[in-house]
Amino acid sequence: MNIEEIKAIITSQYEALDNLFHREKIIDRDLDASKVKVFLAKPNVLAILGIRRCGKSVFSWLLLRGEKFGYINFFDERLIGLKAEELNQVIQAFYELYGSDVEYFVFDEVQKVQGWERFVSRLRTANKIVITGSNSDLLRGELATFLTGRHVDVELLPFSFREHLQITGITLEENWTYSTANIAAVKSALEEYIAKGGFPEVGKFGDIMLSVIYRDIIENDVLGHHKIRNPQSLRELAKYLISNTAKEITFNKLKTTIDIKDAHTVAKYVGYISDSYLIFLLERFSYKLKEQFKAPKKVYCIDTGIANNVAFKLSKDPGRLMENVVFIELLRRKLYFNPDWEIYYWKDHRGREIDFVVKTAESIKQLIQVTYVSAKNEVVQREIESFAFAASELKCDNLLVITWDYEGKLLSDGKTLVFLPLWKWFFEMPEL
Repeated sequence: MNIEEIKAIITSQYEALDNLFHREKIIDRDLDASKVKVFLAKPNVLAILGIRRCGKSVFSWLLLRGEKFGYINFFDERLIGLKAEELNQVIQAFYELYGSDVEYFVFDEVQKVQGWERFVSRLRTANKIVITGSNSDLLRGELATFLTGRHVDVELLPFSFREHLQITGITLEENWTYSTANIAAVKSALEEYIAKGGFPEVGKFGDIMLSVIYRDIIENDVLGHHKIRNPQSLRELAKYLISNTAKEITFNKLKTTIDIKDAHTVAKYVGYISDSYLIFLLERFSYKLKEQFKAPKKVYCIDTGIANNVAFKLSKDPGRLMENVVFIELLRRKLYFNPDWEIYYWKDHRGREIDFVVKTAESIKQLIQVTYVSAKNEVVQREIESFAFAASELKCDNLLVITWDYEGKLLSDGKTLVFLPLWKWFFEMPEL
């Protein structure tokens, strides 16, 4: 591929994204770009990772507003077959287009070029590099060897509920919770958010994008990326996992459910699906690491819109969808604001369960139960009892019940349970 062809591709990609910024409503993300930009110090490489179509390209542009930078997206059919040795021509094209003082380079979906790692490792010593990727295994293997700690990775998720409100034009003034009209608008938006999820393109193009995004993830980021020999089994496994979001799974049980004979193969396939950011596995908390490793894990989907689209029956189980939304929001708060958090679920030998345990290195900070109730008389006694046992065993008095629409407090066995509606919890960012 010659320089002029590469320059034409770079220019058309730049124009497409630039037009997007002028044509569409672009919002700042919950992940603070100014704080992330601090990591762009030579010889670091900044990796922006996350599921396909969650806004990584746009975020990289928000990150470099006001700077002179070169941008190229390798997920472009015109660049298929580009070899690692031709990447120097990309840099030359940047210099010819923008001048020799370009200091920042953005390589979008760089993993599409085989052997890119050595090129980036060499380039980073004199330039500030941003790479993006749709697989969490991007920084494993050769690049990790070359960089030896000289990279910082940040993970981006689809829109949060707060971001969803911004993009749909709902603005909330101070003390908005005293307005019945505002509360009604927020609740309605929450129902839409749970149904359709947080992928930016869904709001513009409709639910059809959920099928497109899901198909692209499975076919390109999982099957294509790992060259799976038995693609149908993996497709069935992915659908089964998403259909069982907020439920416990074990690899042995999955083996008997899906037509895969070996539990190790199941574990490998689940790992591939997880690497694509489509699902997350939550471990059961135990002070004994061996028990924690052996216990069943709970599975959650990256986005309730995709979960609804893949598993049609989920729409009739609002409690599980609520729990999924809470998990993703907790994960977002960990990734964006509280890197020292650890998130688990808790369950004892009698089946008493707490949905989420938030822990730091020092102690258990909060226990969270999620329940689809709208009034005090709907609260199930069993869930209150679970708190009593968990609080005692985990030595934690910060007990939160996230409800659909009930707010209040309850004293049980000397412990105070705080009940907070989901729509209100999204706006509370407590320092635990």
